[in-house]
Amino acid sequence: MLMGEYHHSIDDKGRLIIPSKFRNELGEEIVITRGLDKCLFVYSKEEWNKVTAKLKTLPFTKKDARDFNRFFLSGATTSEFDRTGRINITSPLAIYAGLSKDCVIIGVNERLEIWDEAIFNSFIESNIDNFSTIAENLFEGEADA
Repeated sequence: MLMGEYHHSIDDKGRLIIPSKFRNELGEEIVITRGLDKCLFVYSKEEWNKVTAKLKTLPFTKKDARDFNRFFLSGATTSEFDRTGRINITSPLAIYAGLSKDCVIIGVNERLEIWDEAIFNSFIESNIDNFSTIAENLFEGEADA
């Protein structure tokens, strides 16, 4: 399981250091794509295959399925870590996520999310008062979450 929060800077060439803890869990080849909420999703090759297998089951006759597949898959790119543990983030992905300099890399179960630090801080700030209610709604009916 990927978890934790790390802060690193993206350089002018679009390279970002991924913490060794995450690199060890992800393996050598990863997939980076547009995520939801203006962040990037990073998957191990194994997890990526699981996600795309689910996407293949969506009916192409449904507009939402076509739209989501276009959004999610068109920006996807494979990457490998360089000797110093960096990945290269393509310009379209960096622009989509608003990555400027300071980034936040978080582990979210089976994937990493890469956020621009200001956008991530804004997300936390705007939702801080709602997390208790969100948790209550998500775990409603369970004894101890």
